[in-house]
This record gives sequence, C-alpha cells and structure tokens, in this order.
Amino acid sequence: MIYPKIPLAQTVIELFKAKGIKHIVISPGSRNAPLTIGFTNNPYFTCYSIVDERSAAFFALGISQQLKVPTAVVCTSGSALVNYYPAVAEAYYSDIPLVVVSADRPKHLIGIGDGQTINQKNIFENHILYSVNLKLDIKDENNIPENEELPMLKNLEGKLERFLGLQKDIQTHNEEEINEALNFALIKNGPVHINIPFDEPLYETVEKLRVNPKAQKPALKTKTIEDYVLNECLEDWNSTSKKMILVGVNHPNEIEQKWLNELAEDDSVMVFTESTSNLYHESFFPSIDQIIAPLTEEEKKALQPEILLTFGGLIVSKKIKTLLRKFQPKYHWHVDEKMANDTFFCLSNHIDVTPNQFFSVFLPKITHYVKSNYNAHWTAVKNKRLEKHNEYLNSIPFTDLKVFDMLFKSIPNNHILQIGNSSAIRYSQLFNINKNNTVFCNRGTSGIDGSTSTAIGCAVVNDKPTTLITGDLSFLYDSNALWNNYIPKNFRIIVINNRGGGIFRILPGHKNTKNFETYFETTHNLDARHLCRMYGLTYKSVSKEKPLEYYLKEFFIEDDRPKLLEIFTPKDLNDEILLQYFEYLK
Repeated sequence: MIYPKIPLAQTVIELFKAKGIKHIVISPGSRNAPLTIGFTNNPYFTCYSIVDERSAAFFALGISQQLKVPTAVVCTSGSALVNYYPAVAEAYYSDIPLVVVSADRPKHLIGIGDGQTINQKNIFENHILYSVNLKLDIKDENNIPENEELPMLKNLEGKLERFLGLQKDIQTHNEEEINEALNFALIKNGPVHINIPFDEPLYETVEKLRVNPKAQKPALKTKTIEDYVLNECLEDWNSTSKKMILVGVNHPNEIEQKWLNELAEDDSVMVFTESTSNLYHESFFPSIDQIIAPLTEEEKKALQPEILLTFGGLIVSKKIKTLLRKFQPKYHWHVDEKMANDTFFCLSNHIDVTPNQFFSVFLPKITHYVKSNYNAHWTAVKNKRLEKHNEYLNSIPFTDLKVFDMLFKSIPNNHILQIGNSSAIRYSQLFNINKNNTVFCNRGTSGIDGSTSTAIGCAVVNDKPTTLITGDLSFLYDSNALWNNYIPKNFRIIVINNRGGGIFRILPGHKNTKNFETYFETTHNLDARHLCRMYGLTYKSVSKEKPLEYYLKEFFIEDDRPKLLEIFTPKDLNDEILLQYFEYLK
C-alpha cells in the first residue's frame, strides 16, 4: 500500500481508520497533499473531491447528518479553511459531528509574508467543541537546514520544537491530541478542528508505515436522572392540568412509539411538533402557526401551559416563541444530554439525558392522568383550523402557498425531504407532511448558504431518494453544490422561484419601493436552466397550476439523471395570499 512519507500524516490516517471515520471529503490543494495521498490510497476510506470548500463542508455535514457519525473534511492552508466556517457553525448548533482537518505551514513560515498563510490556530474558537494544533515532525538528520537565523522572536517556539524537541515526545503529543479531538466528535456530537503543519517535500511516498499509533477509547459515562429530580418532576406533572410538549429538530425514530402513544392518551397534554420533528400521531398538533396565528390575547392566555417540556433542536416557529415568552409556563423543562437553551426565558430544569431515557423512567411512574379538557379544547380548534385551511387553499390562485400544498400531496412515500431555509421551511410548517417521509433542514444557524450541498451529501449515503425543496435565492447562492461527480440519479430539486427574497415581503417593512426590491428582496430575473445544462441535470419549468400537476406525476419517476423542477410564482401576490390566509383562519 502507498503511504505518505511524513509520519504525522500517517498518524492522522491510521487513527481516523481506527476510530471508524470512513467518509473523507477533500478540497484539492497542495499543502494537504500528504493527507490526500494517504486517504485516497487506502481502500478503507470513501473519498470525495469537492473544489468549493464551503460546498465541501456542507456536503460533509449532510453525510454526518444522515449517518450520525463523524465525517472529515480536509483542506489546504490559507483562506480555504475559512470557507468551512458556515458549515462548522451549523454543525455546532445542530449537534452534528464534523471533523475539520486543515493543513498548515510550519510555524516559522507563518507571519513572514509567505503565500497562502493565515493564522489558522483556533480559527473556529467560538463555534468548535475541540481545537488542536499538532506539532511538526522532526526531519531526518540529513534534511535539517543549517545556519538558519531567527530574525524574529515570535519564530523561536517553532524553531525550538523542530531542533530541540524529541520526535518521540512530538509523536506522543500528536497521538493524544488526535485521539482527544476525535473522541469529542464521537461522543459530544459536534465539530472539531485538527490543524496540521506540514513542511516540504509534500508528495513523497513510502510502502511501509513508520508509526503505530494507539487509538484511545472515549470515556463513556452513563447518565441517569437523580431520584430527587425525577420525584420533583412527577409531583409537578401530577398536579397540573395544562402541559405542553414542544419538539424541535428531531432525528427520525429516536423516540419509541409506545411513549408517544402514552403521551397522546393524556388529556392534560398537548404535543406540538414541527416539520423537522419527525414525530407523528393523530393526536399531536403539527402546523403550529396555523393554530396560533389567529388567536386573540385571551385565547393565547388560555393556551398558556403550566408545564412546558421541550426536546430536540432549535424551533422554527416565531409565533410559538413569541407566545411562550409572553405567556410563560410556570415550569420549563428541557430534555437533552448536551445542553439546554433558555429560549423562552423561563428555563427551570435541564434534564441531561436523552428524551428516550427520560420517558422510559418518567412515564411508567405516572399512576393517573389528571382530569383536563386542555387537549380536547385545542383538538377542536385544530380541526376547525384544518377545515378553514382546506377551504382557503381551494379558493386561491397559483402562488407559493398553493405550490407547497401541491408538492406535499405529490411526494411519494419513503422520501427524504431536505428543505431550504427562509420561506421554504416556514411554508412547510403549515402542512401535515406524510409520516412515511423524513424531514431535514439546516436549522442550527438557519442560513440559506448550504442547503443544496447538505442535501446532496445526504443523498450520497442514502438508498432512499432525496428531494430538496428550496427557494431561488438559496439555490442560486449554493449553486456550486452541483459542481461534483457524486449526485445520485434519484436526487430531485424543486426550486420555488419568486424572483427574490419573498420572505421580506411577509415581514414588516417598506415593500414595493425601489430601495426594498434592491437591498432586501434582491429582485432578479435568473433561472436554473443553464446551470442544469452545465451540470447534467434534467430541467423542467412551470408557472401554472395545471402543468405543475402534470409534471409532478412524472417528476419522481426513476430516470438516468437527477432532475430539477423550477416553479415560477408571482412575487407581488405571494405575500398577500399568505397574510390573507391567517386572516381567513380566524
């Protein structure tokens, strides 16, 4: 087998293999050549070459999102690394394991005006679980430069490490730090950064390993709920008649169905779910905004829970946030083994186990259900809202709202839905999504910058077909996502093109002015036709209801190429239809 000659590169590759990190996304470059040689010549690894670093990192994020194991993304030195930052931030706030591996110049070549160098140490400081700078190997005796002077004191540390440090000590340090970083990614579920200095020559290879690094197992701690915490929760639960469960981003099949069924039987409990919750029960309350938007202040007060129990990731609905911040529960419990956000400014208890663990010890101890009409009352409201929802949709012209209704009725079973941010995810909140499909969205930072790349990464490691539903700005922003050779033929993209940032027409502001259209809505006349031709996707466009009905019937049929359907909607009408929708629900 071919290995890079540099011992540090060999150490990284062997420890990644030992830790089971199989998927390696490589952004081509020169300084990372030792890593590229090692990963691509080892049959254990599945390697991908993606030139655009921002796209590469989101592609890797999509793989980790699906497999729930770390994926590595590897780049050269300089600005390449900075382009990983949006995906690193998303991974940080979405609890997705991502291993960022950056090649770097040796310390004595940084800060002297050498090309393609920046200060890479701790570059992700505020959005990383663990960050390490590895140490440069001591060169072979014959290759050590002689008579080098140290013109600047700041270079002293790097020189001393090279000439006075022992290679054995450096090797031990590097192995420990790599192990620690990878264990953080594996156990803490988030991004880590390994910065690796390489000196030239970079492309030399050997046929035998010079190192034998030892993989250190992560220290696993089994978390349990302390008895006094459990008893306090039970006492409060059994004495309150209005309990709300609000579920944010949640991976499919993470909660046992028997616990969901038990919650559904309790008349004092309402379970609000979002599109990204991936939880379904006929007694639950999806389409949160559909319930809340028409409420009067008195009705909002009536909805106010005494106990709010939350789990999962970040919440999409602004309306539920506003309501619960104004009409705060007496108790807010958040169940998550990692952290608890005080989203509603009333957090009273962080229960640091998984939701499944919590329900398995908590629900069996509930001996009786509190008598309440909380669920029944709001179920009646939900049913009335659904009637009005269907009435309205049958009466409106072809607009964004109509399109989303048609889409969710047309997508076949067993699809993975990747939904873009901004308008796309908010429209999806108004519909009951097929329980046989799963939904993902980059809600950690809620940015539009990497939705397509994430979706393609997701599609690459799935047998199920993946469909991305996205807006025009998000799609165009991330168009380099299509610049790779890995897009599966069963991948589908649906672009709702309303000629700009349509969400800004819904938000309060001075719309219909030149300043608004240029600097907020960013009106344009672009489409995806030529991008599809360049990247080899089958392209269709539609701007009316009947043709859309026809195209949706054939859009999901198997083909020998991925497909993109672009749906043009009237930008000057979309916001009016949506705002009137909430009025109609009243």
